[in-house]
Amino acid sequence: MCLAIPVRVEALTDNDNALVDIGGVKKEISVALVEDVQVGDFVIMHVGYALNKVDPEEAEKTLALFAELGAAE
Repeated sequence: MCLAIPVRVEALTDNDNALVDIGGVKKEISVALVEDVQVGDFVIMHVGYALNKVDPEEAEKTLALFAELGAAE
């Protein structure tokens, strides 16, 4: 099973990379596959790559559901 999650772009770095926030954890990922990524955008991340941009409202809903699932464990 694969899991892709929405993450918020915190900063753009060198070589088509970006620093993203994953539940308070910062990670550098590649944004080479997505056009026109800006700081503040939400992208879907899978194994260190941004796959596409996602609507901020939908990203927040998805992250809230993940948090709810984590609290239920």
